[in-house]
Amino acid sequence: MLGSPYNHTTEAPSTFILVGIPGLQSSHLWLAISLSVMYTTGLLANTLIVTVIWMDSTLQEPMYCFLCILAAVDMVMASSVVPKMVSIFSSGDNSISFNACFTQMYFVHAATAVETGLLLAMAFDRYVAICKPLHYKRILTPRVMLGMSVTITIRAIISMTPLSWMVSHLPFCGSNVVLHSYCEHIAVAKLACADPRPSSLYSLIVSSIIVSSDVVFIAASYILILQAVFALSKNAQLKALSTCGSHVGVMALYYLPGMASIYVAWMGEDIVPLSTQVLLADLYLIIPSTLNPIIYGLKTKQIRNRTWSLLTHCLFNHSNLGS
Repeated sequence: MLGSPYNHTTEAPSTFILVGIPGLQSSHLWLAISLSVMYTTGLLANTLIVTVIWMDSTLQEPMYCFLCILAAVDMVMASSVVPKMVSIFSSGDNSISFNACFTQMYFVHAATAVETGLLLAMAFDRYVAICKPLHYKRILTPRVMLGMSVTITIRAIISMTPLSWMVSHLPFCGSNVVLHSYCEHIAVAKLACADPRPSSLYSLIVSSIIVSSDVVFIAASYILILQAVFALSKNAQLKALSTCGSHVGVMALYYLPGMASIYVAWMGEDIVPLSTQVLLADLYLIIPSTLNPIIYGLKTKQIRNRTWSLLTHCLFNHSNLGS
């Protein structure tokens, strides 16, 4: 399937060759256009979210600060893979240096670990806001928020650094062709001459612990929130549930595609084609970063109003300067 353009090396490769999506080479141009549109939309929307929250003093609440960090992490995650994907799909520039490959791998995994931690922090914020509203500002102080953010970042660094280190120190003496559109660790580890199972086992154990513990605490937060909401009046119930709607939507965008990607990879190529597995893994990295700011912009009245005010202000100033 790969043909002669792809090399086989007898020593550790200085570069890897990213195939893109195996079996869908004829659709690469359309994928490049689609990814470019999604990436540009997500980048602009996330930048707008960060700018609005940063500039508006009325949005300096814990929920919006976590949202600002989430938007920044989404931009890092998408920017670490999408530009190279577009280059592969549009021009066939599919080589990536050894160091760049593992740097990309590290940023993808670290950003993923940070994002699940942020979703947990945002669930805790909603729990305190709805179940303990009178103590909200006393519990979620700037010091507590900083501590939560630092803890989430340190956890991601400590848990994901060994994975990239383990894979990068495997001996690569055979093919340098990665059957993926970015340096996904399992696809790269399969090229090693040594047994890649230790790194794969480490990835499975660590990711399972992080995600399962976060999901358990998020679920517990929402169980307590629902118990508190059902004791409120009808109008208060609608208002409380509305404030949680955007967060639930973001969680669904993050966890469901990830679970689907893992599930189809576990089923194997005999049941699910490799092209489907790679495509799901690609979409898992780009869809949340594109839709997260749109969901929050549409669902959160304060952000929607501030964004509109900022845009109209910029447009009117620009038109006045032009006249």
